[in-house]
Amino acid sequence: MNPVLIEVMRGSAVESQHAGALAIVDSSGAVHTALGDIERPIFPRSAVKLLQALPLVASGAADAFELTDAELSLACASHSGEPEHVATAAGVLAKLGLTADALECGTQWPGREPVLRCMLARGEVASALHNNCSGKHSGFVCVACLMARNGGADAAAFARGYIAAEHPVMREVSGALSAATGIDVEQAPRGIDGCSIPTFALPLRSLALAFARCGTGQGLSDGNARAARRLRQAVAAAPFMVGGTDRFDTLVMQALGERLFCKIGAEGVYCAALPELGLGVALKIDDGAVRAAEAAFAAVAQALLKAESELLRSYSHLQLRNWRGLDVGALRPAPALTGVLRAA
Repeated sequence: MNPVLIEVMRGSAVESQHAGALAIVDSSGAVHTALGDIERPIFPRSAVKLLQALPLVASGAADAFELTDAELSLACASHSGEPEHVATAAGVLAKLGLTADALECGTQWPGREPVLRCMLARGEVASALHNNCSGKHSGFVCVACLMARNGGADAAAFARGYIAAEHPVMREVSGALSAATGIDVEQAPRGIDGCSIPTFALPLRSLALAFARCGTGQGLSDGNARAARRLRQAVAAAPFMVGGTDRFDTLVMQALGERLFCKIGAEGVYCAALPELGLGVALKIDDGAVRAAEAAFAAVAQALLKAESELLRSYSHLQLRNWRGLDVGALRPAPALTGVLRAA
């Protein structure tokens, strides 16, 4: 069994516990810190969007279609569907001469409640542009359009079905995942992600290795190393795009810039690159709790970066308030996590 990483306090008593595992690895594959089972394959979900976006830059598509930092950041995003996100995704497609109909991620209402309420009040409906993965999928379509251009094919027709595992675009994405993690993902357990592309179950140690490589470039091809650096720089320049208003990833990367790239994934996954330390981080909360994953990662970032950050502490020791605004408890790192981080 994995150890408890996060405790939920109500008053002075533990109300809930969140177990999980943590891997911190350098770009050579050496394990810096391990807690729990870091070899058990887990689905990283959206935590690997940086890896999935590598072909967008490495293929030359980002240059061919003159993508901006904001557009590249959105390609790595699980955004809240705010107007800026929607407009940026639409702008990428416009550069291709396409519309939201080209996206195969599905329709999703905005994740930010005030935006959702305003849309409903105006009688508007959601589209694929509001999907939290619309930036990533716009990037996939860019790659498809470049492939079509180079092969003399019709771009819209060639892009159709890009979410399928056997499509040339998805083969490039799978190849980038394999190269970064050191795992042949075609041999890994496979599922279908929320946005309909393939998702592969991979060990935390391999995921942490991939992010260490993306932070340093070591162990990647020259093209993927340059792509990782450019994507990290784009996110640091436009962190709002990777999450949105009051989103943890956006707030942390606004505060820390290129010192840290971090990304949440569904079901309590976090992955991160810490370039100046040459380390990658991957963690998974067993029960899938997002707030526990954020708390655990905030504690990890504080410890590794030696950051006396009130922002990070506000997440690692999240205060819980009831509907009247009264303090009723808090999240806190459990002894197993604090112990291993103290030695990190």
